[in-house]
Amino acid sequence: MRLRLWSYFLRQALMNIMNNRLVHVIGLGTMFVAILIFGTFLFLLINLNTWVQGWGHSLSMSVYLEDGISEGKRDMIASWIKSLPTAEIDRFITKEGALKELRRVLGAQAGLLEGLSTNPLPASLEVVFEKGEGLRLDPDRIKKELEKMEGVEEVQYSEDWLKRFKGLMSLIRVGGLIIGGLLCMGILFIVTNTIKLTIYSRKEEIEILKLVGATDWFVKTPFLLEGAIQGILSGILALLILYSGYYLLSTEKIHFTSLGVFDFIFLPYEYALLIFLASVALGLVGSLIAVGRFFDI
Repeated sequence: MRLRLWSYFLRQALMNIMNNRLVHVIGLGTMFVAILIFGTFLFLLINLNTWVQGWGHSLSMSVYLEDGISEGKRDMIASWIKSLPTAEIDRFITKEGALKELRRVLGAQAGLLEGLSTNPLPASLEVVFEKGEGLRLDPDRIKKELEKMEGVEEVQYSEDWLKRFKGLMSLIRVGGLIIGGLLCMGILFIVTNTIKLTIYSRKEEIEILKLVGATDWFVKTPFLLEGAIQGILSGILALLILYSGYYLLSTEKIHFTSLGVFDFIFLPYEYALLIFLASVALGLVGSLIAVGRFFDI
């Protein structure tokens, strides 16, 4: 009996959706976009956090050289670097090599560099340090010593970027909470008004059901299922688009000098499930608000 009852509720919900499909398509599309925006933000935040943690376990340094530096001075700088504990010169990037790498990173936007009359990028030495147990490196001191050397223009290292990014990550998290809250409010507004319009379109039918003895929850349940269905579809579509975007990005590797190569990871299972359940919950809550405020029977 209970199974037949829920089968009836589901049929009524699907019938309501089909009879008011334009309203539901608009509501579904808007809800899907909102969930996708939040999911994209979460995806980027997780990847940024992973990259920052990766930088914390390694130390790399870019030593930018002055234009026209002699080979002798460059070899002297390289020798000093090699004398440092666990230091290893990963590669030497010429000015031409730096420009070529920038063109590769820009991809389709590489045409922006065509107007350059001279190459503004410096040559550099890419240095990596293996952090061993009990070994404490002082990157600030190493940076200052290198910048004092003749032929060195500037030095950047990964922990310097890490300090900047940690502050930025805190701001991003706060911004994420604000954006997430606003998107949730927007989704509730969308679902509430979509269900409200569906209720108004069936007002006469609802009055007849009440006259023949139908309980409040018997009449309200199909509308709650409508909100849940909207949430389910929005969550699934958002996750599918997110995974498609991740699949495209996973074929590319982002490389920043002194920070290494960045690989994208998809949302962990718990986060993907959280997005889906949040989408369903928002659909249900929006429906509850609609039947609570506008279902005056």
